[in-house]
Amino acid sequence: MGEAAVPETVVVIDDDYAMRLSCCKILSKMGFPVEAFEDGIRGLEGVGRLKPGLIVVDLKMPGISGIEVISRVHEIDPQITIVVITGYATIDTAVEAMKSGAYDFLPKPFSPDELRLIVNRGLERRRLWLESQRYEIERALLKRRFVTFVSHQLRTPLVAIHQYLDVLKHLGDSGEVAAKRQEWIDRCLTRTAELQSLIADWLTLARVEGGTLMKERIEVDLGQLLPGILKTYEEMAAGEGVSLHAALPEAPLTVGGDWSCLTVLFDNLITNGIKYNRPGGKVTVSGWRSDGEVVVTVADTGAGIPEKYRPFLFDEFFRIKDDGAKKTTGTGLGLHISKKIVSEMGGSLDFESQPGAGSTFRVRLPAWHETGGANAGSSQ
Repeated sequence: MGEAAVPETVVVIDDDYAMRLSCCKILSKMGFPVEAFEDGIRGLEGVGRLKPGLIVVDLKMPGISGIEVISRVHEIDPQITIVVITGYATIDTAVEAMKSGAYDFLPKPFSPDELRLIVNRGLERRRLWLESQRYEIERALLKRRFVTFVSHQLRTPLVAIHQYLDVLKHLGDSGEVAAKRQEWIDRCLTRTAELQSLIADWLTLARVEGGTLMKERIEVDLGQLLPGILKTYEEMAAGEGVSLHAALPEAPLTVGGDWSCLTVLFDNLITNGIKYNRPGGKVTVSGWRSDGEVVVTVADTGAGIPEKYRPFLFDEFFRIKDDGAKKTTGTGLGLHISKKIVSEMGGSLDFESQPGAGSTFRVRLPAWHETGGANAGSSQ
């Protein structure tokens, strides 16, 4: 968990001294830095200086009105949350305040609990918006860098392969050279595998954005598909010191989908379980039928997913960047693509994670029926 956020400043603008004093006492006890002003002109000067997160403003004041204050505040910062208070509450004044950009409306007299509720709600809305904006900016920057990133990722292994092959071309035929040749051929194969993986992610992303991910919808038995996928990753898992386990029923686990897409889906989940695990850990793939669905879980024993990153886990290009996290390669597209595949099949993908204990990803897909199709509904 990171450090607690510093409370945002709240500004109160009201010509009634008793009201200003009451609001300041309530807000101060809530832990907010708060300043009060007796009219709109002084209040706006304070807003420009303090850059508050929320303003409580009276509609009826001498000089400039609360509505004018709202308009000018939005010129300073359109995302400052504004709560309007007034002793002359009517439907018309409430509508006018909302149209001017107020977040909410509180008629006088109001209780301390009513003020606390509306302020907490307003600041939470502002916090979520700012967090969303920061993430959107970060994602936009990542997208701009993606072409550069892909170009670099393609160029690096290609340069290495070219160098290996160029040297191999000029080697003789001694026993020592033969051993070296085999070593460099193996390195070339490793590099080409990296290229294939990157290109596959890139092409799959293009299909996702083009809405053409699923090429067909046929009967697929996950009870046959999953053991084959696990088999292909035995060597990778052994290299990481991770063991692979399957807990699948003897009865078929049939769904209606695209074999290739389902392979991509479980490839992503299983490789993540291996990469983000710990030496001596394990990945367990379990499956069963439940109320017209096929449920598959992929559980690992890794460090878990930090809570602050969980809302963004399925977003494209997103990768966990904690200093203490295990360093892994990848484009940050795997879980985004997996979520799209499951959605196109009418299912769901979610997860649970505990710090230090690992994560479990759960796939729910409509089961295939003997009538020749997938169940349209899915039970939770």
